Amino acid sequence: MQISLVSTDHACAAPAPIRIAMIEGMSGPFSNAGQAVQRNVQMAIDNINARGGVTLPDGKHYLALTIIDNKQGVEESLNALRQVTDQHIPFVIQGNSSAVALAMIDAINKHNQRAPDNRILFLNYSAVDPALTNDKCSFWHFRFDANADMRMQVLTEVIKNDVHAKNVYLIGQDYSFGRSVNKSARSMLGSKRPDIHIVGEDLHPIGKIKDFAPYAAKIKASGADTVITGNWGNDLTLLIKATKDAGMNLKFYTFYANALGAPAAIGDAGVGRVRAVAEWHPNVGGQASDAFYQAFRLRYPDPQEDYLHLRMHVMIEMLSRAIEKAHTTQAVAVAKALEGTTYSNGFHQAQIRAQDHQLLQPLYVSVMQKKGEAGTRFDNEGSGYGFKTEAFFESRLTTLPSSCKMNN
Repeated sequence: MQISLVSTDHACAAPAPIRIAMIEGMSGPFSNAGQAVQRNVQMAIDNINARGGVTLPDGKHYLALTIIDNKQGVEESLNALRQVTDQHIPFVIQGNSSAVALAMIDAINKHNQRAPDNRILFLNYSAVDPALTNDKCSFWHFRFDANADMRMQVLTEVIKNDVHAKNVYLIGQDYSFGRSVNKSARSMLGSKRPDIHIVGEDLHPIGKIKDFAPYAAKIKASGADTVITGNWGNDLTLLIKATKDAGMNLKFYTFYANALGAPAAIGDAGVGRVRAVAEWHPNVGGQASDAFYQAFRLRYPDPQEDYLHLRMHVMIEMLSRAIEKAHTTQAVAVAKALEGTTYSNGFHQAQIRAQDHQLLQPLYVSVMQKKGEAGTRFDNEGSGYGFKTEAFFESRLTTLPSSCKMNN
């Protein structure tokens, strides 16, 4: 499935649009995640088009989004990538699978080497396997999300000071990302809290488990008081629901518990117990942050569409600025323009590290609360539950070294 979208009333009068291809799972068990990304990216594109678009030497160009459904599969993604190159689309975005991202990087490296007149740039908004900006880094790839080690770095800083955390259970999805989350959790807890016991560890098939009751039973039998998970989408929602149904009173340290149905599924059991790490959340506070969130909710008033992640907006804004700086959509020039680029919008500051094309940015750890409690002005997805800031980490505290040796 391919859908092309240009949001402007004056597309016919404008120069040819600058096309961005989004390769993502728009159907299947994680379709809600793909659709949520589409809403964020489309709004970011519309904001730029409302300002007149992107300025190039021949005039203003609107941005246009082409969506290709990869059904969350690697082979489908590579087939989609061939559609992108056949259509000479200069920019491709993806994120909801590190396995897909790794395969795409390899394919793009090969394509760009053999087709120098049709090179493409890959912008990644959510695939957080650390390898993507370490040993598997590529000149043609930029990541706008904190990698899994960066996220685990701040989560374990909070756990380090949690005197009630004694017995930890690790559970994740069985692919490169899930394995890297469990590995970094073990390593960082070992150095920061050697007194903590890892009482169990599981990796399960991604997107295929319909009933997490057996996993909940294992967690309960282990005596765990704390769970660390990188699960996302339905795999996270069903996991937390199963532990809730089993009557467990656990703390969850997560990457993604603040969206896609998780708050409603968790309910009262999550108040004060479920934490999430992100580059931003609706209750950060301040006039600029509140206005950003309220503009999104005005655009997407359905509670089920309440999935706003700043990094996707940052990605589109930084891309448009890099195109203008490079005076072209040619991949090498835009990539060099992106390197070292800074971003600031009044409540968030970030910078692309030239060494590995990783975005360096602050991170928040937030804790689930009922809407209306101190620090929780906004809820998530109309659930009656929101997240308030528990800890804020400046970029210098989230930045980790990279082993990337960049070639172009």
